[in-house]
Amino acid sequence: MSEDGTMALHMLGKDPNSPEGKSATVYYDDVTDKYLVQGLKVLDDERLSQLDLPDHETVVEIPKYMTQFFPEVRDGGRADV
Repeated sequence: MSEDGTMALHMLGKDPNSPEGKSATVYYDDVTDKYLVQGLKVLDDERLSQLDLPDHETVVEIPKYMTQFFPEVRDGGRADV
């Protein structure tokens, strides 16, 4: 958590193969104990039709190798960030 008690995001990893290093990125929010994932927004209707996606949600995609930045994967199941 940040010094003023607000949400503190921690960047866990950025895609080294992304053009200009702008996407995909994995963050951890130490207040909500959740991950935020930045990636390319999925816009393909055929793919989206296969999901049960509420109107208030969106789907992004990241390369499979980006899972290495999740502590549960990197540390063999431990989720300590």
